[in-house]
Amino acid sequence: MNVRKIVITATAAAALCSGLLTGASTAAAATGLTAAGAASSGGTWGRAEEVPGTAALNMGGDAETESVSCGAAGNCSAGGYYTDSSKHQQVWVAGETDGVWGTAKEIPGSAALNTADAYLNSVSCGAAGNCSAGGYYTDHGRLQAFVAGEASGSWGTAKEVPGTAALNKDGGAGINSLSCASAGNCSAGGFYTDGSGQLQAWVAGEAGGSWGTAKEVPGAGALNKSGDAQITAVSCGSAGNCSAGGFYTDGSFAEQVFVVGEAGGSWGTAREVPGSAALNKRGAADFQSVSCASAGNCSAGGGYEASTGVSEAYVVSEVNGTWRSAEEVPGSAALNKGAGAQVDSVSCASAGNCSAGGSYLDSSKDSQAFVVSEP
Repeated sequence: MNVRKIVITATAAAALCSGLLTGASTAAAATGLTAAGAASSGGTWGRAEEVPGTAALNMGGDAETESVSCGAAGNCSAGGYYTDSSKHQQVWVAGETDGVWGTAKEIPGSAALNTADAYLNSVSCGAAGNCSAGGYYTDHGRLQAFVAGEASGSWGTAKEVPGTAALNKDGGAGINSLSCASAGNCSAGGFYTDGSGQLQAWVAGEAGGSWGTAKEVPGAGALNKSGDAQITAVSCGSAGNCSAGGFYTDGSFAEQVFVVGEAGGSWGTAREVPGSAALNKRGAADFQSVSCASAGNCSAGGGYEASTGVSEAYVVSEVNGTWRSAEEVPGSAALNKGAGAQVDSVSCASAGNCSAGGSYLDSSKDSQAFVVSEP
């Protein structure tokens, strides 16, 4: 299971109700990561520092920074998790103001919701000091989705995402990604487990600081024949105009990728990423990242498994609201001698001007990093 941007299989979903899912602690222990931050000013990176206050929170010795977002230069927010003295994972946030990081604190209200382990997957800032954060918490062995908002530098109380409890019949829900176009105007998406124990994808929107009711991604259920779907990435080009993507399993249990768009606050119908099925002959595709420079102008990327069994990297672009066909990242096949490549992150500065990065395996099967730019 990928605990940084949760990807839960149907088998893992069953484990949720048995109290077997332990969250991110296993992966964190394996990597030995700690909470740390570094800032860039004028193109020069400063020195990494322990996030102020995390050592005092982290009595169990397992903490990480999971997501960072900046509303303006030198004004950012970060979040992650720490382990308390009872060995439970809790979630924290910290803010940077004029280049100085303040003290991390537990997200208000999150401990009251969380009976075991909580995890923060995403932070996004629509303006300086105005951010949202989301992830999941454990409610007596059941995963639930939470969201918390920051307004004018003060974090409000975490709450269950409205509507997710009604969807989440079998006890496995969370936010994987959220994006804020402006202060108090965000969109989020993730996963829930329906009454049949199948994983489904959901989206929800915030307008004027109030979150609407989460709903199943329109059309995703029709695609998701084998019951394993999630939103894995969301990006908003402007308030109420966003794109999201994720994966589903078709009738042959093959993992395919989809996109869905929001226009004027209303979500359209999910569709398979154009051209992805032609690439994804072996049925193992993922959707890692999407970035929207403006409404209807986005780029995204991930990985797929070609007919040869080689894992390759793809990119795909949306132009004026229409998604073009996915393509193998130009030049990546020549690098990918060890048969394992994917795009991990995409960012667009303006429409049609994006950069992406990921990894490939060289001829020695060592993982290497690549970047690619559009145009």
